[in-house]
Amino acid sequence: MRAFVFLLVASAVTGQNVPEPMSQQHEFHIPNFKTESGVTLPQAIIVYGTYGHLNAAKDNVVLLPSYYRSNYHGYEWMIGRDKALDPEKFFIVSTELFGNGRSSSPSNTPEPLHGPRFPVTTIRDNVRAVHQLLVDQLGINHVRALIGFSMGAEQAFQWAVSYPDFIDRIVATSGTAKCYPHGFVRLEGQIAAMTNDPVFAGGDYKTQPSKGLAAFGLVWAGWLYSQEWWRKELWRASSPPGTTFQKILESFRTRYESDANDLILHCRTWQQHDVGTTPGFDGDIEKALKSIRVPVLYMPLQQTCTSP
Repeated sequence: MRAFVFLLVASAVTGQNVPEPMSQQHEFHIPNFKTESGVTLPQAIIVYGTYGHLNAAKDNVVLLPSYYRSNYHGYEWMIGRDKALDPEKFFIVSTELFGNGRSSSPSNTPEPLHGPRFPVTTIRDNVRAVHQLLVDQLGINHVRALIGFSMGAEQAFQWAVSYPDFIDRIVATSGTAKCYPHGFVRLEGQIAAMTNDPVFAGGDYKTQPSKGLAAFGLVWAGWLYSQEWWRKELWRASSPPGTTFQKILESFRTRYESDANDLILHCRTWQQHDVGTTPGFDGDIEKALKSIRVPVLYMPLQQTCTSP
């Protein structure tokens, strides 16, 4: 475990420029997938990528659940030779959340569940679907480690509560076991910024609500970085010479090119997250967390710079 953690941290620190690791993209289809909201998706689709090869014992699996807006390539900074996850040693499965625009999402699901009619999918819905993917499609009944960032960390906690014997250990960074009121308000502010664009039309827009997307990005900018980060202009560290504050603001206005309903669904999924509401725990988050049987490495994220 210590060696694994050392490699994880070392990969994040070195940031070496290496070729993208080789991966294979796959899809898993689940007919009549009933969500926690009570709505059934006639055909739920999970897009996922794999790296390396599953060994004969099927005991070299590492699971990487995706984070907000990410596809399965989002963790490739730590996949490769001499990095935290060597595909010559591990069989790495990186899954994509419902609502990212590739897995089942408001934007790619036909009527009657297209757009704003797509159900809110919870973190538990995502975890249950990926569990089915691993067991039914890949024949995997145990995972060596799960590593998740942000909404991936939310999934890590839920995995440890829902399937306590399925994973040997979890690494969770910049994510919580529950969306607390402060986080809920921040997400609600982003949703309001989006939906107040008249073009949004209750989610039945004909073109993407560009003004709403710009406002969504600016609200995110105010929450994503601290007062000190903005005051010290730490964005200059990774910006090209001549970059101005106005250019940085513009980069946030144009940051979100995803479908508006997809972005909102991920916010709603985030807001609904609470491992305490897992069946059997009666809303008691402490009871749910105490049920975790595996080692947990729980870390914040320190980010000092960004590119426009």
